[in-house]
Amino acid sequence: MKNAVALGLILGLSIVLLYLYQDGYFDKVEDDYASVALPETVDYNFHIKPILSDNCYTCHGPDANKRKAGLRLDIEKNALSELPESPGHFAIVAGSPGKSEAYRAIISDDPAEQMPPPESNLSLTNYEKRLLRKWIEQGAAFEKHWAFIPPEKKKVPTDTSSYLKNEIDAFVGSKLKEKGLTFSPKASNDILLRRMALDVTGLPPAPELVDKLMSEAPDEMLQRAIDTLLASPAYGERMTQSWLDVARYADSHGYQDDSYRTMWPWRDWVIHAFNENLSYDEFLTWQIAGDLMPNATKEQILATGFNRNHPITQEGGVIQEEYRTNYVLDRTNTLGKGILGLTLECARCHDHKYDAISQKDYFGFYAFFNQVNEKGIQMDAVQAKNQKFFADPPYIGISAKDTVGVLSFVNMNGSNPVNVMVMNDSAPKTTFVLDRGEYDRPTDSVLPGTPSIILPFANDLAKNRLGLAQWLTDRKNPLTARVLVNRIWGTLFGRGLVETSEDFGVQGSLPTHPELLDWLAVDFMENGWDIKYLIKKIMLSATYQQRSELTPELEKADPENKWLARAGRFRMSGEMIRDYILATSGLLNREIGGPSVRPYQPEGLWEETNAGSERGVLTSYVPDSGDDLYRRSLYTFWKRTLPPPSMTIFDAPNRDFSEVRRQKTNTPLQALVLQNDVQILEAARVLAEKMLNDGGKDNLVPQLFERILVRSPRKEELLTLTAYYHDALNTYGSKPKDAEKLVAVGDYPHLKTDPVSTAALMLTAQVIYNLDETITKE
Repeated sequence: MKNAVALGLILGLSIVLLYLYQDGYFDKVEDDYASVALPETVDYNFHIKPILSDNCYTCHGPDANKRKAGLRLDIEKNALSELPESPGHFAIVAGSPGKSEAYRAIISDDPAEQMPPPESNLSLTNYEKRLLRKWIEQGAAFEKHWAFIPPEKKKVPTDTSSYLKNEIDAFVGSKLKEKGLTFSPKASNDILLRRMALDVTGLPPAPELVDKLMSEAPDEMLQRAIDTLLASPAYGERMTQSWLDVARYADSHGYQDDSYRTMWPWRDWVIHAFNENLSYDEFLTWQIAGDLMPNATKEQILATGFNRNHPITQEGGVIQEEYRTNYVLDRTNTLGKGILGLTLECARCHDHKYDAISQKDYFGFYAFFNQVNEKGIQMDAVQAKNQKFFADPPYIGISAKDTVGVLSFVNMNGSNPVNVMVMNDSAPKTTFVLDRGEYDRPTDSVLPGTPSIILPFANDLAKNRLGLAQWLTDRKNPLTARVLVNRIWGTLFGRGLVETSEDFGVQGSLPTHPELLDWLAVDFMENGWDIKYLIKKIMLSATYQQRSELTPELEKADPENKWLARAGRFRMSGEMIRDYILATSGLLNREIGGPSVRPYQPEGLWEETNAGSERGVLTSYVPDSGDDLYRRSLYTFWKRTLPPPSMTIFDAPNRDFSEVRRQKTNTPLQALVLQNDVQILEAARVLAEKMLNDGGKDNLVPQLFERILVRSPRKEELLTLTAYYHDALNTYGSKPKDAEKLVAVGDYPHLKTDPVSTAALMLTAQVIYNLDETITKE
């Protein structure tokens, strides 16, 4: 019977679809789409290149080995030239779609002529075909890829609105007007304080800071809040957390043995560099080539640990040259993704299929990193406790000696030496283009160099990493400043002006506000590559200070918030969530710098990922004790084969390679962590004990709420939570043993409080910690 009903439904649906098809319904849908108005002027970069890249470049793009019919459509000269296999015919004829063979093939219904061919499963919509036609009619003007054109400050749109605070708002407001949208109202000061604190420090604002700032005039308050937060040592930690993903930092080597290394002094340097507001051009130069700078300091040498953060094999029997090649490839790829915002790795084995970067260009970059003396890189590093490398002033009581790529620090007070891997070039080495990217298949030799399509490598630059760093930070380099500005914007808004912050190439996303991105990039460079200046500039804009509410109108018009008619609202990272909970509970150890620590971790996981106990690998996981359990997540020991579980559940990468943009998922495991993780339960318990120990019995729930969320609860929230608290009091009042068992969680010393009251308030705190608002930056 069921099968008969199902068959009937299928037949009925088929008849309806056949009727609609015969009636021309689908033709009408296509015709409706085809009637969408074309832009007055068709722009090559923003309208045409995405069509060609998605549908044509695989066979007619930069990769010469895969190119068919000798036709290349990504270069103007080639696209407008006579077809090699069809003399007298041209792929594109400016002003004449009918004579343009490429266009004729695209609109053809003949499978033998149609492009893209039917077997490719690619096709253009009528709208895209109309765009191509109009572009050809308008002269088929080509442009260099937008990201390879040096940014310029375009004229700031004029708007007399009193709501606009700076140039950012003028650009955003102009785009909103174009889209029929307007700015959202300004957020309340308490929301802005929390937002700014999370963005700048990764932590909620301290209650005393909130009380102090809220008493000032609104405009003065926001200015002072930003300055105070940027001056906080926690700012350097917040910025470093993101840079560790880019730099693929870990406390272990990776691969099967995954033994341990000591690179945390480099992490200390990064924190120090951000807190000292080292300009971004210097920040990059020191990390790329600090050891090659004239009279290099120990700080500059230490900074080059950036290039040695990659995985390193410790296994016996491996082919050393194969893995040495992999290390150089890793440094090259990290430069591409992390600093230039390009998928350079796609050109390792062949010419890039989409971006005009050849395999020779790739190995020109590779050559800069191919001179490194790898001796000493597989060292057994010493884990030394209780050392710091940056105090005020830096390097108090520390001496350093550079020996064959290993920087050895010795504390004058008698602690063990700490060895850190750094850069140290050996005698010049000839670099070859590797056939298919294989270490044992060298072909033509190549000198250090960069793709001319980005920026030619000037003759007066040294052909070493220092010359590369100067090329990267040249004001004419079109990528470096844009990529950093976009990444900062993405940190503050949850989405970059270029969504694919790791890929500014042809296949990457187009900028939603190209004029704004360019204006900010130039302004950033004009103001000394000052990251704090950039952050403050954005935060003082009306764009940043909007409410984040997604109204039904905005959900329909701009669900992804591309056009910025509201502030960003998104879940915090796993590290920020943990730090937030530790901070609001009073558990957070705010010590800056030092060796990595081991907080709580589920039993058994560590053992499952261990290959053995050689080379100092711990066979079992032993959490630290005392204050080390409550240090910021930035300092958590990062083992490549087992990154911190509570952070990976919230999408932290394993750091095997450079990562610029973390994915954002929403899974039941995340809710289970917030409900059951020992660290979170302990934080709720400690917070409850402290509040009860302070002598408070009245207004505990509103105080608890305000302490966690930095605002007063609304009436309905207070009623719900108060009822929950009293229900818990009644439940545990009849089951005191259960209360004692619940509050026993965690190693932090207990205060003398009633277990029943503690359990009830602890569970209420846990509920608040599990609220969407708590783990969300809005």
